[in-house]
Amino acid sequence: MKNRSTTHTLHLGKPYPLGATTSSKCTNFAIYAREPTHAVLILREPHSNNSTEYKLTPSHRSGLVWHASIAPPVPRYSYLWRIGTDSGPWITNECVDPYARLLHTATGCDKFCDRAEQYNPWAVVEDAQDEFDWQDVARPQIAWKDVIIYEIHIRGFTKRLSELDGDLKNAGSFQGVVKRIPYLKALGVNVVELLPCMEFNESEWSGPKKGDSLPPGDDGKHLCQYWGYSTVGFFSVMNRFASKGSSPQEAKQQFQHMVRELHRAGIEVILDVVFNHTAEMGFDYVGRGFYGMKLLAPHTYYLWKDGGKQFVNLSGCGNTVNCNDVIVQDLICDSLRYWRHEMGVDGFRFDLASILCRGTDGQAMSRPSVVERMCKEACMRDVKFIAEPWDCGGLYQVGAFPHFGVWAEWNGKFRDCVRRFIRGDGGVTGEFATRLCGSEDLYSDGRKPYHSINFVTAHDGFCMRDLVSYNEKHNERNGENNRDGEAHNVSWNCGAEGDTTDDGVVQLRERQIRNLMMALLMGGGTPLLRMGDEYGHSQGGNNNGWCQDSDISWFDWSALGEERGGRVAQFAAALMFVRADRGVLRRERFLTEGDVKWHGENGTAADWSGQSRNVLCMTLVDRKESRDVLVAFNASGEGTCIKLVSGGGVWEEGARWLRVVDTSLVADGREVASTQRATCLAADSSYELRAFSSALFVRVDSVESACTTLHAMCSKLQHLRVLNGA
Repeated sequence: MKNRSTTHTLHLGKPYPLGATTSSKCTNFAIYAREPTHAVLILREPHSNNSTEYKLTPSHRSGLVWHASIAPPVPRYSYLWRIGTDSGPWITNECVDPYARLLHTATGCDKFCDRAEQYNPWAVVEDAQDEFDWQDVARPQIAWKDVIIYEIHIRGFTKRLSELDGDLKNAGSFQGVVKRIPYLKALGVNVVELLPCMEFNESEWSGPKKGDSLPPGDDGKHLCQYWGYSTVGFFSVMNRFASKGSSPQEAKQQFQHMVRELHRAGIEVILDVVFNHTAEMGFDYVGRGFYGMKLLAPHTYYLWKDGGKQFVNLSGCGNTVNCNDVIVQDLICDSLRYWRHEMGVDGFRFDLASILCRGTDGQAMSRPSVVERMCKEACMRDVKFIAEPWDCGGLYQVGAFPHFGVWAEWNGKFRDCVRRFIRGDGGVTGEFATRLCGSEDLYSDGRKPYHSINFVTAHDGFCMRDLVSYNEKHNERNGENNRDGEAHNVSWNCGAEGDTTDDGVVQLRERQIRNLMMALLMGGGTPLLRMGDEYGHSQGGNNNGWCQDSDISWFDWSALGEERGGRVAQFAAALMFVRADRGVLRRERFLTEGDVKWHGENGTAADWSGQSRNVLCMTLVDRKESRDVLVAFNASGEGTCIKLVSGGGVWEEGARWLRVVDTSLVADGREVASTQRATCLAADSSYELRAFSSALFVRVDSVESACTTLHAMCSKLQHLRVLNGA
């Protein structure tokens, strides 16, 4: 029903701020649009289909902005803009406001991927009375050098919680994350990196195209835009991550509540954001890929080619955002400022961030305006900025992203080198040492070791268990006949493809998982752990779970209570304890010659040649407090002997190397030390390091000091065991 309101009156309004802004007297609406003559504001009453249309005149246009105000205010009303005539190339000329703080779409975790309701978002006017109470909870403000990042997907991390407590209302929601804060604390992480939480349409993709198929017995109902790298609203929270029965306003508040409670627990929040493309897909997607930006200002928001006839596709998703256009810069920076100061997040990880470095002509810029602007704004100086420094157009910037002394990077070279070394590839020992030291070759130009975000696995690609269980990807359940996903995985199945009952292969895989974690958590730089890796989650060889709302992606909480999964988690937590306890693992500067000692087999000089047997010992020297750390790797198929070389300085009588972990002892459950089985060795002692294993030692002043260290660590691990029901 469309009519003219008799209770509200239309006024000229103001062109700024963009979006809908409510005062005590009116609600102001403003939208940037190239269309010069036709604009209609459509208002819909709350909980009703009754709508009112307000046709704007040229007096409602200032520059390139249409604006109007409605009095009295209209909180909780939904609205759309109708821009231009209906004779354009798109299925409709009704547009969602790009600055909408709330979107009216299906809300609640039970509605995720519910295709019974057509996806048709309207913007919603916020009610100022719904302001969130932060209870004066302060931000943790964790120093970069102390950060341990844990990457999670909101739905994937919490979907199976209901199997533990029967709570279906919060399965797959922000509130579910709040319930698992004690687990995150016990594990030892202090930053969560959330996969996209801005509103996206998970039903935009629903399964195989013509000619593709699924495995027998797979109905494909689980297929959708699961990861969320397809933004519909850059200011609005993902409504289907709210608790069952919620409203869009409540979805926003639940996100804020999650952030507040994480902060209360000393955990920061980094949001994975997607500004390289939008959910509007390609030029040929006339219907389901339209939310208004294509119509409002297509040559402002997007990069074009062929004389303006086709979108440039540097994102692999059909379009590329024109990030360095001044209007788009405003949108991006306004969005970041909103999520920082209204929603409370502590930092941002930018998907395909190299697109931020492309100019309006699509070419790489040495000093991209938007990258510099976002990190130099006065109110954003303490924000953590992380780049995924590549795109799908060939711009690879690992170590070369324009950083302005601020930006950290996902270090893809760390990932690839660690994978190669741990599986036993030759000729990479020297690079492996460089990566363990924070990748000075990449980040010495105005940055610190912690600007290297070290990861072995992440949401995209093999998880850690599959990395040691598969040589090839197995993405048949994605419905694209296994064409999708990265073919070059630098993986090793340890002798059998996929599941096996061969005990030798199984034990080797268990050691390799722990060896990878050792390199990740003991290396210089900022470690990032993918959710589920700490218990050995498997995706069955699927290395591209972007579309999998299924057991492939969901965190299995019951696995933590089982022996295998629980022991891997204990191992990871032990390493995080040592990292937090020993300052030499968290340096703010690159190492000098006196900070580190390298050794090979039997205490000899490290072998950096191409014929190296991949045996490497690293002693990190603490010249202030004598809290040295020694990490040893044997990534070869034969056992060897190493020496526990002292780092230097005077070792007082009674000083020892305390063995904390040895991955070769996984078969009999002794890989992590305990107060009942402490092993202390004198400096320069010989130690057997078995094939494909690694070990960690810390310097202690006495046996009593060793007991104190182990008691603190074991208390933490016991708490984790209790939480996991082990």
